[in-house]
Amino acid sequence: MIVKEHASLKDCHTFGIQASARFLADIHSLEDLQHILSDPRFDGVPRLVLGGGSNVLFTGDYPGIVLRICLQGIEVVLESQREVLVKAAAGEDWDGLVAHCVERGWGGLENLSLIPGRVGAGPMQNIGAYGVELKDVFYSLEAYETDTGRVRTFGPADCRFGYRTSLFKQEGRGHYIILGVTFRLGKAPHRLHTDYGALREELQRIGAENPDIRQLRQAVIRIRQSKLPDPDVLGNAGSFFKNPVVSLQHCRQLQQDHPGMPAYPDPDGMKLAAGWLIEKAGWKGFRKQGAGVHAQQALVLVNYGGARGSDITALAARIQASVEDLFGLRLEPEVNII
Repeated sequence: MIVKEHASLKDCHTFGIQASARFLADIHSLEDLQHILSDPRFDGVPRLVLGGGSNVLFTGDYPGIVLRICLQGIEVVLESQREVLVKAAAGEDWDGLVAHCVERGWGGLENLSLIPGRVGAGPMQNIGAYGVELKDVFYSLEAYETDTGRVRTFGPADCRFGYRTSLFKQEGRGHYIILGVTFRLGKAPHRLHTDYGALREELQRIGAENPDIRQLRQAVIRIRQSKLPDPDVLGNAGSFFKNPVVSLQHCRQLQQDHPGMPAYPDPDGMKLAAGWLIEKAGWKGFRKQGAGVHAQQALVLVNYGGARGSDITALAARIQASVEDLFGLRLEPEVNII
């Protein structure tokens, strides 16, 4: 295993912003991880665990060691007539895993197609799209406990999943490094989630009146490609802000004051569309030098080239202030700002 010094991070995160790390190590095995964490050279050195870098914004150089998780492997842990438990290593490409499962007729992940990043980041963020969250198909995960050197297994309740968050993003942050995740997936006949209007419309457009999981994946991919910029072409981290959740009473008042405001039921009340709020505040398509708001999806902040992390955070702060002034709502970043 090679530890690089003063290594560029520009190609390690999807915003594509220039930053460097004092040290950078690619972790291909548990032994690699144990070796790094026991190396006295890195005692007391700040540590950042990175997967595909699809939900990270660097605002400057990182003064410590970046551990890029590259663990690979997908395997069937248990299989029955109705379901299958599939374990994927943390360094596997997320959409690659979704494609792998859909091709084999294992349902549950198809709504989460084309989400960028690696498997290990999924539980941290409790990623979700089109009515499905990772917690809905989650079975367990294995994580390295940095304080003890033990490998621990976490079930659904242990992970404390919430909206775009979990134990590993909150109080467990820095104490655990996810090694692999196991999913409980179903076999045909599948229970599909097609409640979102855009998803129903796209399924009709491709002639899938009674869709299967392959057609549903295809529809999700087409929608995402039509609305979201490809990080390989235009630097971004997907949705920059979380969709705010408010009480039903608060939602009704907002919709009375702002007709046409979309809202969706949530266990904690009603979920509002942050992209709609940002667009109504006049930010959609905004661009100042290298930093901007995507012209097709206002929820996505982009690096048009040459933007610094501070340019993106300054733009985000202006958007937050504008939305708060107009709607009385404070948007919370979904992206991890380093």
